[in-house]
Amino acid sequence: MNDELKHLSTRVTKGLMTRRDFIGRAAALGVTAAAANALLAQTAQAEGPVKGGTLRIGLAGGESTNTQDPAAAASSVPVTNLRLWGEPLVNTAPDGGLDFRAAESVEASADAKTWTFKIRPGVEFHNGKTLTAEDALATLQRHSNEDSQSGALGIMQGIEDLRADGDNLIVELGVGNADLPYLMADYHLMIQPNGGMDDPTAAIGIGAYTLDVDEPGVRHTFKKNPNYWDDTRGHVDAVEVLVLNDATARTAALQSGQVHLINRVDPKVAGLLDRAPNLSVKSVAGRGHYVFIMHVDTAPFDNNELRLALKYAINREEMVDKILRGYGTVGNDMPINAAYPLFDDSIPQREHSIEKAAEHYAKSGHDGSPIILRTADGAFPGAVDAAALFQQSAQAAGIPLEIKREPNDGYWSEVWNVQPFCASYWGGRPVQDQMYSTAYLSTADWNDTRWKNEAFDAKLLAARSELDEAKRKSIYAEMGRTIRDEGGLILPMFNDFVDGVANNVGGWIEDPNDQVMNNLASVKCWLTA
Repeated sequence: MNDELKHLSTRVTKGLMTRRDFIGRAAALGVTAAAANALLAQTAQAEGPVKGGTLRIGLAGGESTNTQDPAAAASSVPVTNLRLWGEPLVNTAPDGGLDFRAAESVEASADAKTWTFKIRPGVEFHNGKTLTAEDALATLQRHSNEDSQSGALGIMQGIEDLRADGDNLIVELGVGNADLPYLMADYHLMIQPNGGMDDPTAAIGIGAYTLDVDEPGVRHTFKKNPNYWDDTRGHVDAVEVLVLNDATARTAALQSGQVHLINRVDPKVAGLLDRAPNLSVKSVAGRGHYVFIMHVDTAPFDNNELRLALKYAINREEMVDKILRGYGTVGNDMPINAAYPLFDDSIPQREHSIEKAAEHYAKSGHDGSPIILRTADGAFPGAVDAAALFQQSAQAAGIPLEIKREPNDGYWSEVWNVQPFCASYWGGRPVQDQMYSTAYLSTADWNDTRWKNEAFDAKLLAARSELDEAKRKSIYAEMGRTIRDEGGLILPMFNDFVDGVANNVGGWIEDPNDQVMNNLASVKCWLTA
């Protein structure tokens, strides 16, 4: 039976048999669907990479305002583009370790204040220039500059000195930080010639593909880089990224074979889609979260009583049930969950309470005028429906929540981080320090709740230098409680990453770091037929 199943699974990976037929044959042999799917995945991996072809990806999270400047990347399509043409010093591996990219190794001083990244030799940029430590230095310097408005600005704040010494990039910290290499895995920090100082939008990097067609909000196409340094990646000849913000259109494109991969499968259709022939739904739990964010420096959200009223009004369990359909877990108004190694599960879960919501709303003294929550289909899967549920539960507490639906195009440039109350999402970060540094440090460019707290900033620095894990965990717990009780974050749910994948895509692995294999499926996967 095992030999027969292996033979049949090979036929599936070669496109000679449908996944549905294979599952049926396996069931006839007494094998469960889960075991049959596992065998398919193992077979696809064992067959090894197949070279050639054009991989087409349909993604939500693209706009006409997108550019190729790594500093400005804020949604799925720009991040995928960066992954295609660029490489940072390191990536976070699926198992939580480090995957060395532009750097081939890293060493730290005993106090974790001095970090030395050895730059990989013999690597060429797309323009033929050889990668040097000076390029890496200039890249970090550009993202340290407030004028760049980089999404990585927050994580660069603790760096006191940067210098190049031969093949080495040396990073000096004011306070030791054992997590520094993970901060360098931020997708904004793609190494560019002269750091992108000359032309940050040129899309010239050391990645597996070169940019061919750039139509923001529509499509982006890439060709294989013939001089790419890593032969374990970049298997297809070309990649086409189609911007498909509409969930129905995205799903239809996968079902019709127009694309091989899609992100953000709507949980409402995930089960049905997974039963379709020749494709499957992949889901993995991680650190991603769907949120509603308030600017705490803008009325009426500068009133913590009002913020607490809204936090108590939201029905988290209902949202996980009706929006995520089981593809996620309840959130607690802090961006950290059990996926983080130093998570403190003793922090009380905030419960839905109409009574407490009404009590805090009354204490806020709000004048009863409409409280505008902006949302869009592209904010996160089910965002419009989630906002409607929020409105219903808020109204039960006497809170006049009003929903304003915004167009998808321009949402991440015109609404998010601009308007004082809106729906959003975060993919999470590998370690707590990076998540807090990116979005909650007072000086972070992506502090999208406008929350500035000197005591919180001091604790973040203290946690970096604390080598005792128990003490460090305690500091992070205090920080989490502060955000939960005082911040502008309403976090009702942590989402699984749910993607749709055609069966002729090989090399798929689970990666909890972000959607579509940490946005690296286009680089790591291949076409089996």
